[in-house]
Amino acid sequence: MSRRHRAEKREILPDPKFGDLVLSKFVNNVMQDGKKSVAERIVYGALEILDAKAANENFDEEGDAGKQGEGSKGLLVFRKALKKVKPQLEVRSRRVGGATYQVPVEVKPDRALALAMRWIIDAARKRGERTMVERVAGELLDAVNDRGTAVKKRDDTHKMAEANKAFAHYRW
Repeated sequence: MSRRHRAEKREILPDPKFGDLVLSKFVNNVMQDGKKSVAERIVYGALEILDAKAANENFDEEGDAGKQGEGSKGLLVFRKALKKVKPQLEVRSRRVGGATYQVPVEVKPDRALALAMRWIIDAARKRGERTMVERVAGELLDAVNDRGTAVKKRDDTHKMAEANKAFAHYRW
């Protein structure tokens, strides 16, 4: 990590199907070995599965449909899942006089989004379904319903921050 200045953020293009920047970032996180078309097929396939499931159930009870305007129900479920998995607090290591403390700090919005995506994708890769499309769809559905590995990871992060709130005065 450079001490001189922060790395500049790269501009990413919105995804071709929905024109959504967050979905484009998600596709880039799913991608392995530079195979973007495979990653797009996985994510769009998962959104189609979510579309079919969302038609049977009512996921937009909080009025999210009014905010979005365009897009599919699958995209609404995707956004809701990300919102549920995003952490508000995390712990950072801080050395004070030879001792290392786990100091709880608030998570910046960009990092919260990146963590949520990473946790969902890691949890999906460890699931037992047959294809990656089904795994991603299953993990997103579980996240919307407040269960699944990604939500557990968020809860564990919050519990760790809560347990170490005695060291909050070491925040910098």
